[in-house]
This record gives sequence, C-alpha cells and structure tokens, in this order.
Amino acid sequence: MAESNAVAEIEKVADRYIAVWNEPDAESRRQAVAGMWTEDGTYTDPLAAVEGRQDIEGVIAGVREQFPGHVFRLIGNADAHHNVLRFRWELVPEGSDESVVEGFDVAVVADDERISDLYGFLDKVPTA
Repeated sequence: MAESNAVAEIEKVADRYIAVWNEPDAESRRQAVAGMWTEDGTYTDPLAAVEGRQDIEGVIAGVREQFPGHVFRLIGNADAHHNVLRFRWELVPEGSDESVVEGFDVAVVADDERISDLYGFLDKVPTA
C-alpha cells in the first residue's frame, strides 16, 4: 500500500511541472523551479542540456519568449514506478485545442518529490 501511495504522489509531480512552465511571472517561476528541481538537477531535451536551477529556469524562460500566448497541458495520465515518472504534454495557443508542439518527458524524482533529472523528447514540432 505504501508503494502505491508513493507512486501516486510522484504522478502529481507532472502537474506541478506543467504549472512551472505556465507561470508567467519571472520571480514566481524562479521560485517554482527551486521548488521543483533539486539544486543540481538536470534538464535534457533535443534542444538543450543544462544543469542547475538557474539554467533550467533560463530554458523555460526562453521557450515562453519563443511561444508567447501559449500554454502547456498534460496529455493523458502520468505514469510512474519507483522514482521514475513519464508523461506526455502539448503546447497550445491559449483558447485553442490544436497543439503546435507535443512531447514526452521522463523524470527521475528525488525522495523530496523534486526532479533530479528530466529527459524530454519532442514528438511534434512546428514546421517552417
């Protein structure tokens, strides 16, 4: 029973993760990143490979600048076992249902429910 409760808590990390990417206020987002990642956490996807909260926040800020007026949403349910979480997400213009980017992320979650390592994959990217 304890194992299933722990997995359920880890699955909630996906919701918090998406909220960080959607946070419009830079200072609130910086604080959210600090609460979401371990101090030496990593973020790796096809376009970035960074370590540390400051650099992770920089990646998020850059994506927000590149896609103003867009929001991230989870696709389906997150799935977890042990301390590993996987989930799908999409980036959509606010008020739209048509995604411009879709991806799949795998996160290693520390005991304090912060991400220590995140690996992202892009399934759909804008053309041109």
